[in-house]
Amino acid sequence: TLFGMLLFMLAAGLTLIYGMMGVINFAHASFYMLGAYLGYQVSVWAGFWAGMIVVPVVLGLAGVAFRRVLISRLAIDDQVSQLLVTFGAAMVITEGVQIIWGRLAVPYRIPAGMTGALFNVGGLDFPIYRFFILVVSIMLFAVIMLILKRTRIGLILSAAQSRPQMVRAMGYDLDWVNDWVFAAGVAVAGLAGVMAGNLLGVYPVMAERITPLLFVIVVVGGLGSLNGALI
Repeated sequence: TLFGMLLFMLAAGLTLIYGMMGVINFAHASFYMLGAYLGYQVSVWAGFWAGMIVVPVVLGLAGVAFRRVLISRLAIDDQVSQLLVTFGAAMVITEGVQIIWGRLAVPYRIPAGMTGALFNVGGLDFPIYRFFILVVSIMLFAVIMLILKRTRIGLILSAAQSRPQMVRAMGYDLDWVNDWVFAAGVAVAGLAGVMAGNLLGVYPVMAERITPLLFVIVVVGGLGSLNGALI
């Protein structure tokens, strides 16, 4: 269940980006890896909880830059070009991570005070940290659904997906809307990396190992369907 919810956090970001913008971001799992490495680095300097706040913000801004520099400036419209460009970006991120942190796993630890067991079932301990990740994942799903279904922002995002010209005619800046969508998707991936890195390990090929699972979830769950990704 825990691993499934972590995968959902990643799939949620990718689903948002594809569902709202029609962009297939092959580098999405690389932002998850980058979040894990940055979470480790920030935890060394300021502790784990600082990483939970700082890393999603930093990667959200990086996501905006990524969209503006690679997606918008190159005017990528077809999905083959999107795959090629974002695949190349994923390779660059992987190489950059190895240059900065090396080719070996880094010692990213579970925060102190969350290593014990919350309860015991059938002789098996359920760690506090695993429960924490599970709660955050469920809250994230609830917040995203609330925004999409119950707020004006959600209405604008839905309208931008199906009737972009009409949204522009109403005075909304679609570039600004797409920036926020991409930032949110990448920030969620970064948050997943911060929380999962110290549990699953932080190493240079972690993005490559999770990318196939991520795309299976998004495709089988229905491209652009948040509920499908959760299921």
